Parts: sequence; structure tokens; C-alpha cells
Amino acid sequence: MSLGIPEKITALLFDLDGVLTSTAVLHRQAWRQTFEAMGQPFSEQDYLAHVDGKPRYDGVRSFLASRGLTPPEDEVRRIGDQKNELVNQIIDEQGITPYDGSVRYLRAAREAGMPIGVVTSSANAMRVLRAGNLLDYVDALVDGNVITASNLRGKPAPDSFVEGARRLKTAPENAAVYEDALAGVKAGHDGGFGFVVGVDRGHQAEALKAGGADVVVNELDELLS
Repeated sequence: MSLGIPEKITALLFDLDGVLTSTAVLHRQAWRQTFEAMGQPFSEQDYLAHVDGKPRYDGVRSFLASRGLTPPEDEVRRIGDQKNELVNQIIDEQGITPYDGSVRYLRAAREAGMPIGVVTSSANAMRVLRAGNLLDYVDALVDGNVITASNLRGKPAPDSFVEGARRLKTAPENAAVYEDALAGVKAGHDGGFGFVVGVDRGHQAEALKAGGADVVVNELDELLS
């Protein structure tokens, strides 16, 4: 079965929230509740423009800067940690649901013998992968904890994807990136990755394409043939 990628691709790197699982919706809910508790209205566009795909504290800084606010670093961390506690609570209450099309694609990739990595800004990736029964598909994981410990720049910088490719023992030009966030698509494009797949979960197909996606799909299994 074809995975819908160029022949030169020897490894696959997937974002987690919004690509493999529906947890992006839960993160958006947690961000909205966190910022609105501060008296700052938070829209879908705010999520896409300022926090989607970025490390947690970077998201806090970006959103508040858009409101003309520059809080001290301890306040940035307090807000980010509050959001993280809230999203964990929401996950406990609502559970984790992998996208069916993504599971089918992961299964096909595994059957094809393709190495699979997950690259995410989330510090909760292991919990999400375990709850979604996805761990068996993952050969390498670069998450928020690795990004912090290794002093990597978060998306839209390509550092985390480059580290994912390194862990799968392949060069960026021979790896494919799968992303639903504009920041992640930019990271894949700017990092010189061999193929960038945009996953449109938020009616932003044109923006994903403009940001560097080679192809845009609504579900990953659209790539299978």
C-alpha cells in the first residue's frame, strides 16, 4: 500500500495533538478557560495564531503580547502551568480519542516498515499516547520535556523535528512531517524536510499550503492508495 509520500522518504514524523488525536480541541478549551479567567477573550483565531503547536510558555507570551501585555517570567510560567493542570483535568474527564484515519495511516506505515516518530510541544505526550493506545506505533518521541531538557527551540523553529529525525537515524530531507498547526508546517518547511503534510482540522487549508505544506488533507488516510 502506498503511503502517498515520495520514494526518498525513509522516516515519518507526526505531531500529536490535532494530527493523531483530537486533544487539540481539549487544549483549545483549556487555553480559552485560562485566558478568559484573566478577563482576556480568546477566539479560535487567537488559538491558531498564537498558541497552536507552540511550547506552552511561548503560547502565553505570544497571546498576551497580542493584547499589549508583557508579564514577568514567573507570571508567564504560572499561567502556563495553570493551563497544563486544566488540560490534564479535561483529559481525565473527557478521555483521549485518536482519529480513525490517523490510526489507519499509522497501521499502514507500520506494515510498510517505516520508522515513526512523534514530535510535539506537549509535555503530556506519553500520557496521551498511552491513553489513545498509540504507543506501539512510536519508535521515537520528542515532546515538551525533551525540548526543555535539550534546550531546543520550539516550533516554528525546526529544532524538535530535526531531533526527531536524528533519533530515527535519518536526515531531514529523507523524513516527512505531518502537522495541523501553522507553526509546525513552517518548522517542517524551514527545516528542509523532504515532504510536509498539512492536516486541516481548522478550515485553514490555504494557510497550511502557503506556510509550506506540500499537500493538505482532512484525514491522513486520504494519502493511502
